[in-house]
Amino acid sequence: MSTIEFGLMLRQNDPGHPLSEVLQFNRQCIEAATAGFTTLWLEDHLQVKETDELECLSTLCFLAGQYPQFNIGSMVLSQSYRNPALLAKMAATLQHLSGGRFLLGLGAGWKEDEYRSYNYPFPSTRVRMEQLEEAIEILRALWSKPQPVTFTGQHYAIHEAYCVPQPVPAIPLLIGGGGEQKTLAIVARHADMWNFNSCTVEEYQRKLDILKQHCAKIGRNPDEIRLTYLSTLSVSEDPAQVKRHPQKHFIAGNAAEVIQELDQFRAIGVTHFLFRILDSASLTHFVAHVVPHFA
Repeated sequence: MSTIEFGLMLRQNDPGHPLSEVLQFNRQCIEAATAGFTTLWLEDHLQVKETDELECLSTLCFLAGQYPQFNIGSMVLSQSYRNPALLAKMAATLQHLSGGRFLLGLGAGWKEDEYRSYNYPFPSTRVRMEQLEEAIEILRALWSKPQPVTFTGQHYAIHEAYCVPQPVPAIPLLIGGGGEQKTLAIVARHADMWNFNSCTVEEYQRKLDILKQHCAKIGRNPDEIRLTYLSTLSVSEDPAQVKRHPQKHFIAGNAAEVIQELDQFRAIGVTHFLFRILDSASLTHFVAHVVPHFA
């Protein structure tokens, strides 16, 4: 059976709390998760009004240096926020300096208020999906093709660009999302990893079936794409302490219930689970009573 890995989705903000408390909570979670966890992840957002907010890539650089026992990843970067060639260079640099521990999650971008506030154009979903695919082509070219590289697309272009040193090992590219016509088609064409989040195993299976159909259309083996799943974790033997959400699916319950649900995801091919953490007690209980089942 496939090896299972666990990752922490760290906090970048906590409305009503200063940055010092956010960082302290992250440190506590990382210390609690040392046993059984292999990855640390951050989302890519720029602002939550007046709340303290950490920028993703610069924080990942810090985490890579501070915690060499973990791989570090973005879940996911907005392709709109950084010129694709610059992103390729930044990612290659981080991969080199971290000793090959970077996982690049990339998405089309969606948070309109950030675009407006930072004066980025906010085109239609169709255009942002086209931009995403061109950004991926530029990344792949700069990371692997003979230098210099020239690329001319409808939205992005580079002219005799160099990205040296190229990343070794190759940076895994994760694409997140469940858009059935556009996003999953891009996953099939380009992704090394795919993430879908906060859903039941039945819904994940349905999206996976559609992804496999896209792979079949282009002759790609879907087993080449590593399956990941992100959710919020709440585990306790006291039912009163278990938190759930009316719209988003949490991995929640006592240890036996959580093990059973994760086993269901594993049975359909998920091998990497990422968790948002609500409280350190839940994480500690997970490490003590759930992780050993998957060791």
